[in-house]
Amino acid sequence: MSQPIRSKVGKIALVTGAARGLGFAYASRLASEGALVIGVDRSPAGDFVAAMVRAGAPAAEFHRVDVAEERAVQELASAVLAKHGACDLIVNNAGISPHIPFAELTLEQWRRTMSINVDSMFLICRAFVPRMIQRGYGRIVNITSNTLGLVIPNLSHYIASKGAVVGFTRGLATELGTHGITVNCIGPGLTRTPMTEELFADGAAFDEYANVQAIKRPERPDDLIGAVSFLTSDDAAFITGQTLIVDGGLLRSM
Repeated sequence: MSQPIRSKVGKIALVTGAARGLGFAYASRLASEGALVIGVDRSPAGDFVAAMVRAGAPAAEFHRVDVAEERAVQELASAVLAKHGACDLIVNNAGISPHIPFAELTLEQWRRTMSINVDSMFLICRAFVPRMIQRGYGRIVNITSNTLGLVIPNLSHYIASKGAVVGFTRGLATELGTHGITVNCIGPGLTRTPMTEELFADGAAFDEYANVQAIKRPERPDDLIGAVSFLTSDDAAFITGQTLIVDGGLLRSM
């Protein structure tokens, strides 16, 4: 019989974009299930390690890394694998969503969005998947977005990047399925986090979306952690190449 969904004792879990918001919530949940959590972010993390230990991790680490930089990711992987010998679970959460009208969008802004939202997933997976293949085990969750099914202005670059995440996930799932590795996507809706509250300072957007969702309240980070928990568990061993939209039923209304 497989382990209970809430047991990740002995697993090494890496979460990108972990310093705050959704990444911090994902890391906290994995820690509460007993995983040794490695948080990665280009921003400082404050008391990340202490918070993960309080959440239940046997130990935790934080690495300040720009996951869109190839050499930095290679150095991260070398350090993690040398110390722990494995990386069992990956949550590729790092991302940006600057609102820019297409007519004002520069090639530099387009490339930066693609670099952080898509290239980072490629670099992380390329660095850690070979060891997963050697061990015959791995769970990878890539964060996309429900904006793929919506009509939202000023986000053409962001929506394009999140579409690429879905395609990358499906392709990688196809190649890794025979190695005991699953690769899936989660697509959050507009979720209240420090980043989105900066973008939507008046808060009206959260209520606007909530009014047309099936579940009529703004989405919170806690609404997404169950999906991450499940897809990184052994209960999800036969699920791969899928995209799970977690947005309170917003897409069903569009």
